[in-house]
Amino acid sequence: MTRARKYIVFFLIVFVSSGYAKQQTGNGEILSVDSEVCLFVDNQLVEKMNNIQFRLHPPQPKEVVFKFDAPWEGKASGYVTIFQDGNKYRMYYRGGGEVSPVNIMQEVTCLAESSDGIHWIRPNLGLFEINGSKQNNIVWTGERTAYCESHNFTPFKDTNPNAKSEENYKAVGLNIYPDEKGDRKRMLFGLGSPDGIHWKKISAKPIISDGSFDSQNLAFWDSARNQYVCYFRISQQGKRSIARATSSDFLHWSKTEPLNFGNTPIEHFYTNAIISYFRNPKLLLGFPMRFVPERKKIGLPERDIDGVSDAVLISSYDGLNWSRTFMEAYIRPGLNPHNWGDAHSNNTPAWGLLKTGDDEISIYWAENYGEIPQLRRGTVRLDGFVSLNAPYTGGEMITKPMKFKGDNLLINYSTSAVGSIRIEIQDIVGKPIPGYDLNNCIEIYGDEISRKVVWKNKSNLAGLKDKPIRLRVVFNDADLYSIQFN
Repeated sequence: MTRARKYIVFFLIVFVSSGYAKQQTGNGEILSVDSEVCLFVDNQLVEKMNNIQFRLHPPQPKEVVFKFDAPWEGKASGYVTIFQDGNKYRMYYRGGGEVSPVNIMQEVTCLAESSDGIHWIRPNLGLFEINGSKQNNIVWTGERTAYCESHNFTPFKDTNPNAKSEENYKAVGLNIYPDEKGDRKRMLFGLGSPDGIHWKKISAKPIISDGSFDSQNLAFWDSARNQYVCYFRISQQGKRSIARATSSDFLHWSKTEPLNFGNTPIEHFYTNAIISYFRNPKLLLGFPMRFVPERKKIGLPERDIDGVSDAVLISSYDGLNWSRTFMEAYIRPGLNPHNWGDAHSNNTPAWGLLKTGDDEISIYWAENYGEIPQLRRGTVRLDGFVSLNAPYTGGEMITKPMKFKGDNLLINYSTSAVGSIRIEIQDIVGKPIPGYDLNNCIEIYGDEISRKVVWKNKSNLAGLKDKPIRLRVVFNDADLYSIQFN
């Protein structure tokens, strides 16, 4: 048997829980990337790097897009959910809550809408009476004043093709139920709605009971894994952390499973903001608010606080095992002294990412909690949360073996005026494939969301699809954000 044939003979093992299906060969696993956009937020695709590093790209702070200053909102407003719904954007959030230990407003769930993700209006819904009036944007309120139902009501638009029309929208929220011993404890209940405005409980019983739940718990239909998934707060190693449960019908849920963060230290994660990335549903991104309770005083003027907080970036391809490529903050508190305290809401990312331009993603986070809370917008380049970065002196990266579908290789990249990128396609053992070697690759420079890679006399990859290959990327003074076989 020739050497080439020896390496092509393999048997198939499909790991259905993984974002990328894998095949096992004599040379290790082969990733099936198909035709989805592949981001470099972690080392999922990377096998070797020489003089290359992962570079974190925090969102660029933009304008304050919303102030929670309506009479039924106030100092304890927060736990924001944002998503696109048809040709508009919707935002749900908590109003009311604790003004002081002896003055607690009725907690309510509110709805705002926008056509651009920047300018938001409160629709006058006329559903719930507050302070003698139904002229408000409230869609739900709880059985008790606070820490019940509207405290962390978190909705989503259900993309399950089998969802009932009366439950096109679903939500989870906190309530109090008796456990098997008769003791009353916090549990999650489920809601459904045909339009995202008129809601009802889908069951008199809780749907998930094993957890802490005093945070922004969230659920959604995971289309890549064909199941509902719920992420919620638990305790892990004595710290606030994240767990998940899964379901096929939103009523019956699996056992609670703590998330695994590998060999990184467990930190206090108060929220999670986990979402399927809209350009590749196999990729899960999370933006947990990280809580540091031991830091008690900071800011101008100096004041007693319950801790400080920021937000970090995490990623996963199965929803249970998560990469923390960066321990550094993704969103810092910044110059506003009011963001350095009242840590249970400040710097908390909203759940949801909005595509607000051809090359732009908007991400939102809470500020000024305890005063007049506000929502800040930040922008990220499309796919641009993290990049593979090469310095002026240059470096290279080699991917793990992969199989793809498509005729072209597209890259999302940025170089300086002197920087460049070239890509070589290799066989599974690292030998350049004739015609696709580095010397034949047309040098790429510039700054583009989608650039086709071409080789002299070779611009089409149809003859290579479904065959195991590697990519060798050689670049200098440049960032590579994503690749896609199109």
